[in-house]
Amino acid sequence: MKAVRYYGKEDLRVEDIPEMEMRADAIKIAPKFVGLCGSDLHLYYDGGEGNGGNSATTPHPLSGETLPVTFGHEFSGVVEEIGADVTTDIKVGDSVVVEPLMVCGECPACKAGDYNICEKMGFIGINGRGGGMSEHLVVEPRWVHPVGDLPLDQAALIEPLSVAYHAVRNTGAQAGQTAVVGGAGPIGLLVATVLKAEGLKVIVSELSEARKQKALDAGVDVVVDPSKEDLATRVREETNGVGADVAFDAAGVGVVVHQLLASLKAKGLLEIVAIHVRPLEIDVTGELTFSEKSVQASLGYANDHAKVIELVRTKGIDLSQFITGKIAPEDIVDKGFKQLHDDAEHQVKILVQM
Repeated sequence: MKAVRYYGKEDLRVEDIPEMEMRADAIKIAPKFVGLCGSDLHLYYDGGEGNGGNSATTPHPLSGETLPVTFGHEFSGVVEEIGADVTTDIKVGDSVVVEPLMVCGECPACKAGDYNICEKMGFIGINGRGGGMSEHLVVEPRWVHPVGDLPLDQAALIEPLSVAYHAVRNTGAQAGQTAVVGGAGPIGLLVATVLKAEGLKVIVSELSEARKQKALDAGVDVVVDPSKEDLATRVREETNGVGADVAFDAAGVGVVVHQLLASLKAKGLLEIVAIHVRPLEIDVTGELTFSEKSVQASLGYANDHAKVIELVRTKGIDLSQFITGKIAPEDIVDKGFKQLHDDAEHQVKILVQM
């Protein structure tokens, strides 16, 4: 079968490889659309080690695989076969998405149900066990989620939307509250989308003109350019002088974190969703203690996919607005990664169509 294989930094190859062996306890899927995300971008341009990927010599502790691996962890597809030992309501021909995790099931986090922070966690499509950029894939039933009549291109965004949903759920944000989102990249836009669907007033802080427009098109209430006006001042104006209840850092930039903290009300909460590549210094006394503000973080998702699919269906969320390109596997570098790297402000989600 045809598959996109990741060999390391700036080395992706479309190859013919053997199909994964079907098992009696598994489900076989034909992937249809695969989203490219920031993790893929980092792996391509920076290499695997230190970015969550495999190395060429040290196998991942759960998959047992070294490079190369089949790429693609944000994907939708169609069920081709169901193993004889699998008990499920899913049927052959159903449209599904895959929660692309591999977890140990034995560490304290897994036993507590927080498998997204498993001590050995890995990703299908990054660390082995196949990937979405292939013609066929075999996965454990627990990770397969039916999407009904949701179009398969939109369904490929359920995975990153689950990241956003998990972050919002982690804060306990409620309808009627005000939230500020720092950064209108892919995750920031999806966080804002979840917040709006949950009934919050949403203020987005963003510098890029193109991304500001995408945020407005997505239905946020207010967009602020922090290079032209003070974010905290504007947030107070929008909240009768109180400040925001919650804020989300989707930028991964230190100055944004400080702006968001200043925008929060007393006892407000900042959720870190972005990955920070540099250490961040916070004035704990001045920025947190004197106003009893809190900072916490979220990673990925756990037990969120089914809820996200239901949210999209019941709230009529249009995920098509975030799809900015569809490409063939052979074009993944020139029309995929290079576009995301060189024209980031105009791109949200580029899909590889299998």
